[in-house]
Amino acid sequence: MPTTPAPGPRMNGGHDALPLAQPVYYAERALLGALLLEPHRHAGLTGIDAGSFSNAAHGAVFTAIGNLPVPDPVQHAQATTWLNEVLDAAREQARGLTSPYLHTLIRACPQPRHAAAYARIIEADHARRTLHGRAQRLAQTATDPALPHPLPAVFAEADALTKVVEGLAARFPPHPGAPPRTPAPPPHPDLDGRDEALDEERLLLASATAHPAEIERMRWLTDRDFSDALHAGLWTCLTSLNRRGAPIDPVTVLWEAQQRGLATEVVPAELLDGPPAAAGSAVYWGERVLHRAVLATAYEVGCRIEAFASDPVSTPYQLVLGSRRALADLHAVRTRWNHATSPPRVTKRARTRSSAPPRAGPPHPAAPSASRPSR
Repeated sequence: MPTTPAPGPRMNGGHDALPLAQPVYYAERALLGALLLEPHRHAGLTGIDAGSFSNAAHGAVFTAIGNLPVPDPVQHAQATTWLNEVLDAAREQARGLTSPYLHTLIRACPQPRHAAAYARIIEADHARRTLHGRAQRLAQTATDPALPHPLPAVFAEADALTKVVEGLAARFPPHPGAPPRTPAPPPHPDLDGRDEALDEERLLLASATAHPAEIERMRWLTDRDFSDALHAGLWTCLTSLNRRGAPIDPVTVLWEAQQRGLATEVVPAELLDGPPAAAGSAVYWGERVLHRAVLATAYEVGCRIEAFASDPVSTPYQLVLGSRRALADLHAVRTRWNHATSPPRVTKRARTRSSAPPRAGPPHPAAPSASRPSR
């Protein structure tokens, strides 16, 4: 996680000497200055710890303040003994800290009584950085070529990201306002190569056309799962014909495609010629298409939430709104993947029927004395 470099000894605390930084950097300095001036205010702070600071040296000072006993206010106003103890304790984690810098922090605090407000700024920015990091991990996992079975890892990262979002929602109450600005969809990288994806989609369309009965078993697949717009349109043609109970073969599919305004002159040859003998079932190719769609959706969701968290205009609650909407898209395709790969459920009624003995039918007229089947 990127952090703001700690200022060096040359800095004298004047605003003109400070490097250009994010507002949270100044909130951190103001909070630490408030606590160095009035250490008793540390007890009233919640929601932050040393890891909440964007600057490691600031986190070390905050930890040192919290670990040391609160000094007597009168003695603290007259001597620097407690400040020296803070410096010695903080140097164990940040060796570059100096006594002048602690005094710089004190001078950087506008109002010590605003310590809780400074802490809230730090908490909100830390939540933003945490959300950004988790979303980045989701996008990276979805495109990691080293994972032989990426979906379990992707789902684990999605669960961790969801937990961060819900924690953010619990800490920052809702307020009126528009959702965050939706960023443009990021360019999707080739997960396993676009040519391979197109080949699998063609084989799916050809197999489904040759064996229409399998289309009914693939309600978990939608046109949005395809990487090619023409293939998506042809899948819509197949599902529409199946839903209407119309005949399905290459000719009827081409006619349906023409009625929908698709470019029938560029329809894949596999659709007309039929799939190769060893092409496999349409269900298999459908699962392959959906597998890619899950990874593509996870990557896009991760990038969208990254963009939300990178926008300084977004409030914490706007981050919650935008992230929940993005994660809902991933949850939807994840649910369809579970339906596609889960074994068919056998209801109690179906189990009872399958285990019950066959009923005897009426006696055959030609054999009135035929015995009933044994139970």
